[in-house]
Amino acid sequence: MKKFFGFLIILVLVGCGYKPSSQYTRDILGNSIYADVSISREDPKNSVLIKDAVNEAIITRLGSKLSPKEMAYTKLFVKIDSVSFSPILYDKDGYVISYKATVSLDIRYSNEDIMNDFSTSGEYDFPIEPNSIISDSKRFEAIKFASLDALNEFISKIAIIGMQKKE
Repeated sequence: MKKFFGFLIILVLVGCGYKPSSQYTRDILGNSIYADVSISREDPKNSVLIKDAVNEAIITRLGSKLSPKEMAYTKLFVKIDSVSFSPILYDKDGYVISYKATVSLDIRYSNEDIMNDFSTSGEYDFPIEPNSIISDSKRFEAIKFASLDALNEFISKIAIIGMQKKE
C-alpha cells in the first residue's frame, strides 16, 4: 500500500511538471565545475575548510563533477569575506553556553553564457561547555556547516535564475 501511495505522489509531481531546484541550478552551472577558493593568509585553516565545503556542495547538492579549470563548463571563485562567532545563549550564571558562527562568502561564477557575483552568508549554532572556550574541533565544524549554509544560499539564487530563464 505504501508503494502505491509513493508511486501516486511521484506520478502527480512528474505530471505537473515538477523539477527539483538542483536541476535548474545544473542547467545554469553545467555538469563540470572548477572551484577555486582563495586561501587567506590570516586564516588558512578556514580557507581549507571552506574549500572542502565547496567541493562537497558541488558533488552532493548539485550532482556535478569537479573538473580541471581547462575542462570545466563553469568556474567558481570563492573568497572568504568574514568569519565570526557571537554568543547567543547564556546559562543562569552568565556563562556563554551557545555560539553562532557566521561565514560570509563572495562567490563569482562564470561560464560561456554569463558571469555573475554573489555575496552570501551562512550561520550555524552550536553549544559549548559553560565557562570554556571554543575548541578547535567545534570551531572547524561550525565554520564548515556555516559555509555549507552560505553555499546553499548561492545554489538557491542560481536555481531562481534558472527558473526565470525557463519562463
